[in-house]
Amino acid sequence: MVLAVINAFTGSPVKNRDSVTDLINGGTMNIYVGNLSLEMTEDELRKEFMEFGEVISVTIMNDKYIGSGQQHGYGYVEMSSKSEGTTAIANIEGKKLRNRVVVVVEALPLSDKHGAVPSNIKSNGRLTKKRERSNIVD
Repeated sequence: MVLAVINAFTGSPVKNRDSVTDLINGGTMNIYVGNLSLEMTEDELRKEFMEFGEVISVTIMNDKYIGSGQQHGYGYVEMSSKSEGTTAIANIEGKKLRNRVVVVVEALPLSDKHGAVPSNIKSNGRLTKKRERSNIVD
């Protein structure tokens, strides 16, 4: 008997075993790693996370776009599954790496390109309430 796994998001059949595993495990997980030593390298950070599963990518943020290349002391690690990411977070959070206690949490998802703001929030950050006229006559 052959079973077909259908991707709930696209509606198309999943063709390889790795994709099926990703769907079962909830897909990839992006992890924020803060309070990194400025001397920490991406390879060192990768090695710390590899103990807990497959690491897809590691990025330590820096000022390469404005020329100095100075690190900011935080970065992101992408793990191949949510279960591996959750295990890594639980084990690395609060650990000392290069004499600094790191902060490790699941990264917030990126907003859309336009940075859409919910319609009930004005540019000054205050919530607005829509007023409705009442047609009730006493």
